[in-house]
Amino acid sequence: MPVTATASILHRVSGIIVFIALAIFLTLLNCSLSSAENFQRVQGYFDLFIVEFVFWGALTGLAYHAVFGIRHMIQDMGHWEEMESSSLSAKIGFIITAALSILAGYLVW
Repeated sequence: MPVTATASILHRVSGIIVFIALAIFLTLLNCSLSSAENFQRVQGYFDLFIVEFVFWGALTGLAYHAVFGIRHMIQDMGHWEEMESSSLSAKIGFIITAALSILAGYLVW
């Protein structure tokens, strides 16, 4: 499968991940704003590894979706439409996303 096809499919998957993560985090925000006790409980959730991992995954998904969304907008303006330049822009997008993912991991942990 060409790298451009992989990038396109993963862009759709990252959109789904961001959508689901948004629902989870809005639920946590709603709970935390309901009372001081619930705020303390939700704050304690973020000390759990699984919640930190989900948070990191959501940030990575958001980074991927943003980077490749910008790439798609640039392609919509008529750039990077040839196979060679399109493949190169996808590879650069993967590298940028990996760097942002590492940064997100550093900030979360």
